[in-house]
Amino acid sequence: MKNVKILHLPLLFVFVHACFAQADYAPYFYDNGPYSHNGNLALFSLSEDTAVGTQIYCLNGTDPEGQEVRYGLSFDPGSKEYFRIDPISGNITLVEQLDREKKDSIDVLVSITDGQSKVVERVTIFVMDANDEKPEFQNMPAIIDVLETTQSGSSIYKVEAVDRDTGSGGSVTYYLQNPQSTLFAINRHSGVLRIKSGEMLDYEKTKTHFVTVFAKDGGGNFNGKEQFMSSSATLTINVIDAQDTPPSFIGTPYFGYVYEVSVPGSEIFTVVAKDGDVGNPNPIRYSFDEGDDGVFSINKTSGCITLLTQPIYLKREIFNIKVKASEVSPEGRILDYGVTTVVIRVVDLNNNPPTFYGENGPQNMFELTMYEHPPEGEILRGLKITVKDSDQGANAKFNLRLIGPGRMLRVVPQTVLNEAQVTILVEDSAAMDYEKHHFLTYKLLAVEIDTPERFSATADIVVHLLDTNDNAPKFSSDFYIARIPENSPGGSNVVSVTATDPDSGPWGEVKYSIYGSGAELFLIQSASGIIYTQPWASLDAEVRSKYNFYVKAEDAEGKYSLAEVFVTVLDLNDHPPAFNENFLETTMVIGAPVKVEAVDKDAEVPNNVIEYAIMKAEPDNNIFDINTDTGEIMLKSYIKSMAIIQNITKQRDCSWSLVVQARDRGQPSFSTTAVIKIDITEATQLSGGPLGSFLMQSRNKPLQIIGMLAGVIILMVIVTVIISTATFMRNKKSNRILPNRRIRRRPRNQRTWNFKNPFNKPETPGEKFKVEEEEQEPEVIVENVNYNNNVSNVVRLWTPPPPCAPSLPPPPPPYMPGERQWAVPTVSATVAPKPKKKSVMTRQDTVKNALVSELKMKLEQKRLLKH
Repeated sequence: MKNVKILHLPLLFVFVHACFAQADYAPYFYDNGPYSHNGNLALFSLSEDTAVGTQIYCLNGTDPEGQEVRYGLSFDPGSKEYFRIDPISGNITLVEQLDREKKDSIDVLVSITDGQSKVVERVTIFVMDANDEKPEFQNMPAIIDVLETTQSGSSIYKVEAVDRDTGSGGSVTYYLQNPQSTLFAINRHSGVLRIKSGEMLDYEKTKTHFVTVFAKDGGGNFNGKEQFMSSSATLTINVIDAQDTPPSFIGTPYFGYVYEVSVPGSEIFTVVAKDGDVGNPNPIRYSFDEGDDGVFSINKTSGCITLLTQPIYLKREIFNIKVKASEVSPEGRILDYGVTTVVIRVVDLNNNPPTFYGENGPQNMFELTMYEHPPEGEILRGLKITVKDSDQGANAKFNLRLIGPGRMLRVVPQTVLNEAQVTILVEDSAAMDYEKHHFLTYKLLAVEIDTPERFSATADIVVHLLDTNDNAPKFSSDFYIARIPENSPGGSNVVSVTATDPDSGPWGEVKYSIYGSGAELFLIQSASGIIYTQPWASLDAEVRSKYNFYVKAEDAEGKYSLAEVFVTVLDLNDHPPAFNENFLETTMVIGAPVKVEAVDKDAEVPNNVIEYAIMKAEPDNNIFDINTDTGEIMLKSYIKSMAIIQNITKQRDCSWSLVVQARDRGQPSFSTTAVIKIDITEATQLSGGPLGSFLMQSRNKPLQIIGMLAGVIILMVIVTVIISTATFMRNKKSNRILPNRRIRRRPRNQRTWNFKNPFNKPETPGEKFKVEEEEQEPEVIVENVNYNNNVSNVVRLWTPPPPCAPSLPPPPPPYMPGERQWAVPTVSATVAPKPKKKSVMTRQDTVKNALVSELKMKLEQKRLLKH
């Protein structure tokens, strides 16, 4: 079979040879589907913005006998060749620029051969749209006349622009340049130009308006990028001074069609015009102004346009006929008129619109029931829809669109030639929510693309949604703040929380519960969400004033949400002030205040803010003042001594009883009174300094006295260390030999200090603070043990330093209620004069004398050595 010349032999020889030769099977293409870039090129589509030179596809096939195959690609005679193929690899390359607006599909013949058998298939390559076309104005620029009496909001012109692209790139929106500074507005979708609401034209102000209109497409992909294209044109509006309103045509623009089967006398179109003077309209007479070429006629009264000849004799494909509508006065005189254009197009017959079919024939209603939130990309398999147009060629090409709420569903395919199975896919699963839409209603629209009639068909698609538990309960607030007075009885309502679940049935029922560290005193009604206190709970702001816990709202399947509850226990004034018993009996030194103190156990101001007042004082009310805020009691400013007090009271006893009241500022206010016993005395000096006065003032404060004595002792130790250190450093620098002496002290009787208790009443005032001392002075014997010199034993007197401080006074006897154990004297004590001490040598003087003696001996020895 390798000899190709066998094909030229007679038919009988070929038949005989084929019977005895091995059978040869034809090669074939792989069919990899419409979305593959290799195979047999079936249902392949290509964007019109594909660059020339791009490898767009690879033919792929095989030979059953394993022979090497060659590929071929050809076009119909007279057709433009857009592609070139490599016969060995099968790679197809684009060699001519595509333009969908000129040619939206390309028929090619692809072939595969193994050298003996050749298979040829016809395939159609669909050219997909790219946004490469600007909108083109159909009726602009233009000049129009508008009466100045035209009402605001009226339509004065309809701008028409066409974008030959498809999809969003073919949709056109209109807008004006500088819309704020013009009297006009345009509908962005329809292109209808109107006078703005509230605005009027005025011939006397402006006779001509120039309006620039922009037409912009909806954008689309071009060369891999999003591209928006627009164009502009100017509309000149001449304002006409007020006159009688001319007739106006209704339903413009007008389009009529002549089909190949039309006959003379066929009605093509009927125009309708009405007199603008609605109150007293005149009859209208119709006539052609120009463009009819004598092949059409119009009824003068009805406006019906008819054909006068056979369509075969029409010399033009499109007729733009100017039709005039004139007013006729009652006298038969022609008055004002209006002119419009009727576009009549001669076309082939397109008499079959697209039709939708179900399983049982034509059908315009399709229903489906499904659960909400199906997976995105899922096919609505319950819909069995087929669409078909029985026309042929361009008349059978139409687009499919799905019109409805949002973009939940989409339809494929979007472009159909003759017939296709319609598939509906889920686009937005989240939007298919039962709580928002119990059912979805869509219009499936099929509209012819390239026919003047633009026949269309619609079918209703109703999707009934079933509910699922896809929502958790949601509280009306993330937190709740409640306030409840303390001492509220058990079972008192605190706050009501609310949560809603939009799901239906048991999934939408909400149950409430509470938990948390602050929830032990509270309960919640599981159905209503009312939070109340435990029957046994007792709220006390003084014990705890703040509670917070969580409330949980849960549906039947356990989906839940949380909110936080903050409860504040409001303080009530339920505690009276209470005095500190440590301050009920005290001693006052003239010039120094004493303080009383009361405490209110309420938790908040002003319930715990206390004011002090002296209600009564005995034996005299005009001696004391009290600070209402701090409770400090002080003498009147003019009382400086005990003598003044005794002169006022005529008594030597300076003991007072004060009735002091402590009142809080709550509502209602509570108060407490206490009797304060105060002994008044003067500050008294002890011999040797102000120590006695300090002790008298601080005798009720033993810790203060101990602290003072400790401070004095520490100060003396520090001074001693400093002096010793300074002496050591000075001696170290002098580099002299110091005498080494042993100091022996003779036993002596230590001087004693007898400090009598000033709180025991003395027999005489002079003995109260008397200090007894012994005048014996110890004898100090200094023995020279330094044998480097010949100094004899020196006996010197040395007086020890006085004691640092007197001993502390004995503590007061314990206080017994109901019995006064001791009394502070109310007169100043006298101190016995101290015997004058004779002058004695201090230790420092002794050391200095020893050093001087040693120095003198050294000088004497040097003098003797020189001689």
